[in-house]
Amino acid sequence: RLRLHDGKLIKDRRYHLRTYPNCFVAKELTDWLIDHKEAPDRETGIRLMQKLMDHYIIHHVCDEHSDYKDAKLLYRFRKDDGTFPLSKDVKVFMRGQSLYEKLVSMEGSILKVREENSVKYQRSFVGCEMIDWLVQEGEVENRKEAVELGRVLLEHGIIQHVSNRHHFFDSDILYQFWTNFRRRRRLTELLNENSSRTLSESPDSPFCLRKLNPDPGNTSFLSVQTNKEIKIVSAVRRSSITSLAGNSNSYFNPTPTLVFPPVAECNPKSVLKRPITNEELLSPGAPYIKKTLTIVGDAVGWGFVVRGGRPCHIQAVDPGGPAAAAGMKVCQFVFSVNGMYVLHLDYQTISSLIMTGPRTLVMEVMEAIE
Repeated sequence: RLRLHDGKLIKDRRYHLRTYPNCFVAKELTDWLIDHKEAPDRETGIRLMQKLMDHYIIHHVCDEHSDYKDAKLLYRFRKDDGTFPLSKDVKVFMRGQSLYEKLVSMEGSILKVREENSVKYQRSFVGCEMIDWLVQEGEVENRKEAVELGRVLLEHGIIQHVSNRHHFFDSDILYQFWTNFRRRRRLTELLNENSSRTLSESPDSPFCLRKLNPDPGNTSFLSVQTNKEIKIVSAVRRSSITSLAGNSNSYFNPTPTLVFPPVAECNPKSVLKRPITNEELLSPGAPYIKKTLTIVGDAVGWGFVVRGGRPCHIQAVDPGGPAAAAGMKVCQFVFSVNGMYVLHLDYQTISSLIMTGPRTLVMEVMEAIE
């Protein structure tokens, strides 16, 4: 966006006797993406801009087109017209970015390469020193507020304990900025992210259940509902995240060692006895109760699988994972995700909402009254 402003591609434009401030022509922007090596061809450029539309970064100036069209149509960055949705997640991200920029640009910064247990960590700092700095710089009013800020940053994945063993404390524990805000990113990285259509099958999906045992040859995962027989479903491990997480820790719950009775195969397509409609769920006097679950993801994920659509339901739950600890059960219906009503969505869209949201997940579910 800033580069387009500097290059005068974003400017006030007049069309049909009306002036549209701070906008760009889609066709000109596609040309610019190719000329500046941000996209190899027009098709890729269109896909990139569609990604930005899907994430509410840009929009048509009159909101008459929901798709990005490679034509002489006017679009605008939402930050340029005040319509960018400043959700809690976005505000936390922007606060983390502001603190990071301030820290790396100052002399004698507390942010530096530090070593612990013979391992060097980039962008690291000591918890109590960070709190001292926040108070001295007027970023917070007191140490308690500083701890609360640190915890929010950690829960949103912006900072972390160097080995994922602790939450944020006013102590001499070593933390690091997990997000490197100054890394130069290319737009094409957007297309390498998991799409909503493949989240459930992806090795990085937070819905994949943990292995029953650590043997590399065993690909079985546990899927159970409280007080029901243990079942086995096929899934994959979220190895790319696990490899960074280190050993088991006290803050992100490890999978406990359990002794299991003989297991039975289950149908992975559905656990529902019959299809349920939204009308049936929401009708007056329906035999369902609503529950709110707060799930703090661990190094592997949240530990559940969601399937179906309109409404979606919980297909499987890892009994040793965060979701089970929060009270999630098989056959519950997903009512909302982080405050967003989702009964009308399919499981791919809900998966995308959870995948792109904070580590601390707040879900409302509807459960049949027994």
